[in-house]
Amino acid sequence: MAVQAPIGTMSRSQTQRRKRIVQTAAALAVRGGVEAMQMRSVAERAGVALGTLYRYFPSKMDLVVAVVTEELDLLEGGIVRRPPTADTPAGRAVDVLLRATRGLMREPELADALVRSLIMAEVKIELDSRITDLVWRVATGSLDAENGEGDDIDRDEVGYVLAGSLTSVWIFELVEILKGRRDVDEVERRLHIAAERLLVSF
Repeated sequence: MAVQAPIGTMSRSQTQRRKRIVQTAAALAVRGGVEAMQMRSVAERAGVALGTLYRYFPSKMDLVVAVVTEELDLLEGGIVRRPPTADTPAGRAVDVLLRATRGLMREPELADALVRSLIMAEVKIELDSRITDLVWRVATGSLDAENGEGDDIDRDEVGYVLAGSLTSVWIFELVEILKGRRDVDEVERRLHIAAERLLVSF
């Protein structure tokens, strides 16, 4: 079984190669959905050997996760640059989740693959914990706090668990959007109701 190359131990050229692979996969997905992200096609278009691609990404789902993780990086960067301005923790939390929803829905095929990976646990992925951490920091006004491991989170475990519960609601609502049962406006309304109940003690 191939073992994914640890990002932290990569050389500069390896990091650039990995980024090129992810960008190539994203471009293929934009044109033809996840089905277009065939490993051989990605390797050819990225200019790497197929074996090299598998060293970076042991499976297609690992590659899907990498593409969506890049979207999450962009989301978090955008929130840091332009934090939510709602007066309440619930309002700020919903702002984060709606930005994430709109970002994922730009590529519904990728969003569908990602949600399936969360439900089926096909790969180790930290989407839910990353979103929970971001929601918690924004809701509590701790956006500058360290990523999920700071003392503030240790002091407010209940609040962090409640933020995680809101993230779970959001993931369910994503499934409903992907199934065509809800639109984003309806999801926004439902997220506001859930956030106002869950984050009332923030």
